[in-house]
Parts: sequence; C-alpha cells; structure tokens
Amino acid sequence: MLADTRRRLRLPVIQAPMFLASGPAMVIAACRAGIVGSFPTQNVRSDQELERWFAEIDAATGANGACAPYAVNVIVHPSYPRREQDIAAVLRWKPALVITALGSPREVVEAIHSYGGIVLADVISPAFARKALAAGADGLVLVAAGAGGHTGSIAGFAFVEEVRRFFSGPLVLGGGIGSGRGIRAAEVLGADFAYLGTRFLATTESMVSAAQKRMLVASGSADIVCSDAFTGVKANWLRQSIVDYGLDPDHLPEGRIDFSRQDLTRWRDIWSAGQGVGTVDRICPLAEVVDQLEREYRAAVQLP
Repeated sequence: MLADTRRRLRLPVIQAPMFLASGPAMVIAACRAGIVGSFPTQNVRSDQELERWFAEIDAATGANGACAPYAVNVIVHPSYPRREQDIAAVLRWKPALVITALGSPREVVEAIHSYGGIVLADVISPAFARKALAAGADGLVLVAAGAGGHTGSIAGFAFVEEVRRFFSGPLVLGGGIGSGRGIRAAEVLGADFAYLGTRFLATTESMVSAAQKRMLVASGSADIVCSDAFTGVKANWLRQSIVDYGLDPDHLPEGRIDFSRQDLTRWRDIWSAGQGVGTVDRICPLAEVVDQLEREYRAAVQLP
C-alpha cells in the first residue's frame, strides 16, 4: 500500500490539497520534486475543467513511475452538489491516492479499491478516525490544531498518540508543519507522512494572488486568527486580510457572516493560512522549497 508510495518519494510528504491554491502546476511540480502532489476537486468549476486537469497532470507525471504519485481530494458529503460527477471523474482517471473530506468514505471505498486506489480519510478527532476506519478507509489524514483552512482542535502530538492506540495502519499528520525538522518529528511521533499546505502557498506554482503571497511571507504564527465567522466551521485566517476586509479580527461578529450582500467575497479577500506560516520566508518555485525541506530533514535524521 503506502509503503510502495514512500519508496518513490524523496521525503515522506504530501502537499496538502488547498482550496483555490492547488492546481495542476502545483501538483506537477510537487510530483516532479519527489513528494505527493494533490488538489481538491472543488477547485474546478465544471466537469470539463476537471477532465482537463486530470489529463494535464497525468500527461506531465506519467505512468512510468519517474515522478511521485498524486492524490485527489474529494468531498463525499451528500450535500455537495458535484459529488457524483467528481467521484465519476476519479474512477475514470484512477489516481493512486484519494483523500476524502467532510463525510464518510463508505460509499466510495469499494469503487476506488476496484482499480487499486488507496483511500485516506481526512479527520479532526479520534472519534471521526474510528468512524472512517469502520467505513473502510485504508488510512487517515489527521488534521490537527494549527492547520490552515478548516482546522482541528487537537494538538498533533496528542492526536497521533491516541489514534496509534487503535490503528496501526497509514497515518498522515497535518497542522503547523513547515520544516524538514517538523517532517522528521511527525515520523518519530508515529506518523508515516507529513501533510504540508501553508509551506507551499507562496510558491510560484500556487494559484493565490501575488498580494496573498507577499502577506504570507510577512506573517508569523501571531498573525493567524482561528474563527468560524466566515464559514461556520473553525478555520485559520491571516489577520491582516481580515483587517483589510474592514473587520476587527479581535471582535468578529458571532455566528456566520452574511457575504451575500457585499461586493467582496470571503474566499477572494479573506485568506487562510496555518500556524506554520512563519516558515514561509520567500516566494520561490516549489522545487526550491522541497530542496530546503530535504536538507533540514536529512540534518534532523542525523541528530543523536
């Protein structure tokens, strides 16, 4: 299973699927750099565009094993309007790894297994981890406190320790990891892979705006605000983007903000990042970031 994937990688890293940030350019760059690239299907706006993305990524990464494999992130909750179409596209293109989010993976596991795919379920608590495993997931992505976007509330150390008491299979840990030392620490703790998103947000292949990339470089962990005001679910946001929007990040309205009557949109103008944003020190190609991560990781492995 994932042991074969690990042997094909320079580092035990999955570039996390990021809303409005991960596209074909990032996925291809990640796979070519020797880590797992990924994207969420909700980043595309039509079935035709999703087909083009799969075709572009497949053509660039190839089927001969020269590049690392890629993963696709699919929302499996019944309320997601494109769920059936996105799952059908996954079954046509057969990515090696499928990461499910916001719901039980039960309905897709058998179909993905039918072509040899691996199902990883995105979870934020040990209770959800147990449910995902009972539904047939092959492994888990533990979204811990400090993760960008919709975040967990459990510290990564505690999360992995608790899940390892009932599950010995593949574990991916995300939340605040932005260095090679952090990747090695996740391994020592008991995770098989580290899940890095924010660290790649300011790369040249990222789809976010130049202004957002500059803000990421200028920010540290103190510049992250955790709030459910924008989506109804706890998520981490860049403080300055909230200020620029015209809101006080220390006194956000209670309950979900109504964006329907405003000219701005939450996704375009209020930007997400995780607590590991302090490791983002420049705008550069993704391959350079992976080179740095590898140097840090190799140095950490040599520590007594």
